[in-house]
Amino acid sequence: MNLPINNITSPIANIANTSKTIAPGKAQANFANMLKNAINNVNDLQVMSDKKTEALAMGKIDDLHDVMITAQKASITLQATVEVQRKAIDAYNEIMRMQV
Repeated sequence: MNLPINNITSPIANIANTSKTIAPGKAQANFANMLKNAINNVNDLQVMSDKKTEALAMGKIDDLHDVMITAQKASITLQATVEVQRKAIDAYNEIMRMQV
């Protein structure tokens, strides 16, 4: 399965070639919305996993594989979110240690 390299690099080149300037307030709002959506996505996956686990325990569904896959997805997204949080805190602490 060989993909041409230009199919991979063209979206990156498009991002790099944009010359639009975004106001700081707009950038902050975009970043805040992105974080909010990511956290909502993690929460939705956790809720879905809980509902499927409860339904399995009550005998409403029989597909154990689906329940386990949903639980694993929720677990992985939560772990990734925690790692991103740790990295963000580490970056903040590093910036705060810089001398002006």
